[in-house]
Amino acid sequence: MTYIQLSYGDLVLPALLVVMDGVLSLVLRLKLEKQLAIATVRMVVQLVLVGYVLTFLFAAVSPFWTALAALVMVFFASREIVARQKRRLPGVWKYGLGAACTLLAAGTVTMFALLTELRPDPWYHPRYALPLLGMMLGNTMTGISLGLDVLTNSLVRERAAVEACLALGGTRHQALLPIIRDALRSGFMPIMNSMAAIGLVSLPGMMTGQILAGVEPVDAVKYQLLIMFLIAGGTGMGTLAAVLGGARLLTDHRHRLRLDRILTEG
Repeated sequence: MTYIQLSYGDLVLPALLVVMDGVLSLVLRLKLEKQLAIATVRMVVQLVLVGYVLTFLFAAVSPFWTALAALVMVFFASREIVARQKRRLPGVWKYGLGAACTLLAAGTVTMFALLTELRPDPWYHPRYALPLLGMMLGNTMTGISLGLDVLTNSLVRERAAVEACLALGGTRHQALLPIIRDALRSGFMPIMNSMAAIGLVSLPGMMTGQILAGVEPVDAVKYQLLIMFLIAGGTGMGTLAAVLGGARLLTDHRHRLRLDRILTEG
C-alpha cells in the first residue's frame, strides 16, 4: 500500500480553517489575528525549509551533517526554553543550563534507541536519528521549561520561608526540597497527561502517520510505545537535571539563597 501524496494546492482548503480563526479573533476583538498570522507564516516557512533540508540530509547520510543538524535543533530548543521563562538566569547559564540538560537527556535516549532497539545502518542515519531526536527535544524542552519556571518563581514567592529555614541551620537541600518537588511535578505533568490520554483520547502524530502510510496498526502501536517510553525517560532526566542544576545555581556553597542571580521579569 502506498501513501497518499498531497500537493500544495491540497492545503488551500484546510488553510481556510486558520483564516476562520483570524476572522473570529477580529469579530470577537481578541487581538490575536496578528500573532496568528505570524505564527502561520513561520510554521509554513520553517516546515518547507526543513523538508528541503531533510531531503538533502537523507541523501547525504553523513555523520557530520547529521551532527550539525542535531546541534542546530538543540540550540533552538534552548532558545525556546529561555523564551518561556518569566525569570531568567543571568549570563551564559540563561542558555547554557537548558541547552546542556536538553542535550544530555534527549541525546542520551536517542542514542539509546538507535543503538539498542532500532539499529539502523549506519546507526547515525538521519532518516531515523533526526525525527527521533526532534520528538525527544520537543517534549524534553517542555518539561525543562516548566520545571525551571516553577523553580524560579517559587523561590521568589517563598523567599522568606526558604531563608528562615537556612537561618535555623537547614542546608540548601532541606530548604529548597518542597520547591524542587513542585518544580519536578510541573515538569513531569505534560508527559504524564499524554501517557494517560493516549489511545483513548488522542492518536499521536507518529502513529497516525504510520497508519496513513500503510503500516499495520499493531506495528504502529509498537513504535508509538517505544517513542512514549523514550519521551518519558528523556523528560524525567532533563527536568531533574535542570531543576537540580537551577537550585544549585541559585544557592552557594555556604548555603545562602542567591536570588540576585535571577534576572528581572521579562
